[in-house]
Amino acid sequence: MMTKPQFIFIKQKNSFSVHIENLEKLSVEQIQAIETFVSARKGIFDFESYTFVIQKKLEFNEFISLLKYSSIDAKCKEKIMLRKTDAKIEFGKYKGMSYNEVPDSYLLWLKANYRGKDRDTIDIELQARNL
Repeated sequence: MMTKPQFIFIKQKNSFSVHIENLEKLSVEQIQAIETFVSARKGIFDFESYTFVIQKKLEFNEFISLLKYSSIDAKCKEKIMLRKTDAKIEFGKYKGMSYNEVPDSYLLWLKANYRGKDRDTIDIELQARNL
């Protein structure tokens, strides 16, 4: 019997991410199916954190429906993350927003591309979101 992926759907204020608790126990075929699911929705799969994000705001029940439509059989739990922070983004598309309000996809982009003065704040937010 194949191990089912265990997804934790983490809801943020304006986005969501999905942490795969048991990624290392999944078969290559299961991981490829998840990668296909994510890339078909223009998402980002971060193997380092066992997390993927899709650049669309979804509710938990909508995510479950998408999985069923894509024939991905997984155990899913929902976790809601709402935090307050005073740090505001001073540049780009999300200028003026708090770091805890931006989508996970943007934080993952910052993780790979940003080296400025707010790097510590970004790293704290990434850690809080398990990204």
